Amino acid sequence: MNIHRGFVAIGGLIGAGGIASYAAAAHSPSGHIATIAPMLLIHAPVFLALSPLARINRAALLGGLILALGLLLFVGDLFSRDLTGARAFAFAAPLGGSLLIIGWLGIAATAFRALDFQRGS
Repeated sequence: MNIHRGFVAIGGLIGAGGIASYAAAAHSPSGHIATIAPMLLIHAPVFLALSPLARINRAALLGGLILALGLLLFVGDLFSRDLTGARAFAFAAPLGGSLLIIGWLGIAATAFRALDFQRGS
């Protein structure tokens, strides 16, 4: 099976971060860590599922990359607030959230690309 190893690595790291965040949330009064944990765990399997598609489908690759950047900004901003008490930078979380939406739309576009492959067969 031809997979995109980068997406597998991202999925594994995001999954590990999600579990670590749940562990931290159990020992922390902060509300942001409790938000970060499910956000990461929800997205980790997406990168594993996209790993074979990203090799053959540009929409899957681009959607996954945008999704990863959105997670980095959104989760990074929340983590920065907990760690330092300050935002990563102005509008980091809203920009990250917007990128997450765009990334998911890119992933949805893979369905249309898959239809093109079926017609050509």
